[in-house]
Amino acid sequence: MIRHIVLFKFKPGCSWDDQRAVAAELSSQQVGARVPELLEWRTGRNVSTRDVAYDFVAMGLVRDDADLQRYLFHDFHQFSAGLWREIATWVIADLEEPVSSDHDV
Repeated sequence: MIRHIVLFKFKPGCSWDDQRAVAAELSSQQVGARVPELLEWRTGRNVSTRDVAYDFVAMGLVRDDADLQRYLFHDFHQFSAGLWREIATWVIADLEEPVSSDHDV
């Protein structure tokens, strides 16, 4: 299993008051329902106000690298990433997780 984590940081001049940020957030919330390879999907605004904090997170769980690649190139994921590309930068981490009995392998 692979846990895919993405942290988004707004570009200068962008905030949650910007409708583009709200549109990107809403699109990200739908990724889990639109990309069948995702076993889990969670998104949310960061509540931390520290300078090093990012603004938004998306986390997904896939079975393996092949599913991760299908997710990355899925049309809806690409659409959603395009919305973020206009307003934010991001960093990612892909972590191997032990297989859980909660998910079919």
